[in-house]
Amino acid sequence: MTFTAPLQQNSIKIMLLGSGELGKEVAIEAQRLGIEVVAVDKYKNAPAHLVANRSYAIDMQDEAAVLELIEKEKPSYILPEVEAISIAALFEAEKRGYHVIPNAEAVNKTMNRKNIRVFAAEELGLKTSNYEFVTTLEGLKTAADRMGFPCVIKPVMSSSGHGQSIAKTPDDIERSWEIAKEARGDASELIVEEFVPFDYEITLLTVRNETGTVFCDPIGHIQQDGDFILSWQPMPMSEAALQKAKEIAKAVTDGLGGRGIFGVEFFVKGEEVYFSELSPRPHDTGMVTLITQSQSEFALHVRAVLGLPLEFTTYGAGACGAYKAKHESHNPKLEIPERAFSDTSFVRVFGKPESHIGRRMAVSLVLDEDIEHAKTRAREIVSQIDDH
Repeated sequence: MTFTAPLQQNSIKIMLLGSGELGKEVAIEAQRLGIEVVAVDKYKNAPAHLVANRSYAIDMQDEAAVLELIEKEKPSYILPEVEAISIAALFEAEKRGYHVIPNAEAVNKTMNRKNIRVFAAEELGLKTSNYEFVTTLEGLKTAADRMGFPCVIKPVMSSSGHGQSIAKTPDDIERSWEIAKEARGDASELIVEEFVPFDYEITLLTVRNETGTVFCDPIGHIQQDGDFILSWQPMPMSEAALQKAKEIAKAVTDGLGGRGIFGVEFFVKGEEVYFSELSPRPHDTGMVTLITQSQSEFALHVRAVLGLPLEFTTYGAGACGAYKAKHESHNPKLEIPERAFSDTSFVRVFGKPESHIGRRMAVSLVLDEDIEHAKTRAREIVSQIDDH
């Protein structure tokens, strides 16, 4: 098979529905292959807008608005990059002959925690924590009592951990209910999960297209309020546990079908591996691959979409630290120490037009022979960044 790189616009066109920092890296990788990129988000000057051929700010949960833009641009591939998108628009786009990545049904199953959990646990029979779905505060209290404390409470649809909390005692339930209502997405229904006392959690980046399925080295990560603050690759784990994770990841991604990269999350306790969640697109913890692999998760995503081979080389151990804004600003500036830029480290600034306290604005990336040294250096760089 050969790939003909388009030398003129309109040969191959990708539409990103969601233009944050992950979409920005996808846009850059697509343009390296001569592909036209149309970036869409709910606000102007989103990170991917800064590098795309054209950009739009629309309500992506408005079916008519999404379809109108699709018909205007006529993309070769539609790449949903966030959860808050009109799924009806994606199904209708597929009916009209457009190629949704990985496919509209996979997006439907994974953008909503209820759909993917039922699919994984009840249809595929994969090992997960116990769970219940609730729609009222009283229902939440009852389900939490059944799950036991602590328990994890999440909206069925949100992003970057928004709306997620751990209720340690019955006294925390009402606070968890209020936190869930702050989610970016659909908080009308919540999932209450048994807390698994795991040893660690991983993201297993799983890439598939017609050429086969490949896995990146497992990524370990630390999350705070459901949002990652540090990730590293590879995560040391037993071969038996890693093999189980690969088998589960392949089963669920084969079940979903389509092309692209999937961020499959697991809890690991000893040799037991529990399926947690799945994103049918690049994963925020996977930004570490910008320094650890010859082809980052973003490059692999684009290759998978285009049906290209998925081979890559791993450079070594690396870590990625998230810098979150300390101040509110409509024209944010980051102060980054020179020592952050070396032969084995650098910083990626997302270019978000506004900063809000706690908003992820950049990441530090470090390559090192020792994974613990890499994690320490990534944290140190983040601690030396400031914003104003």
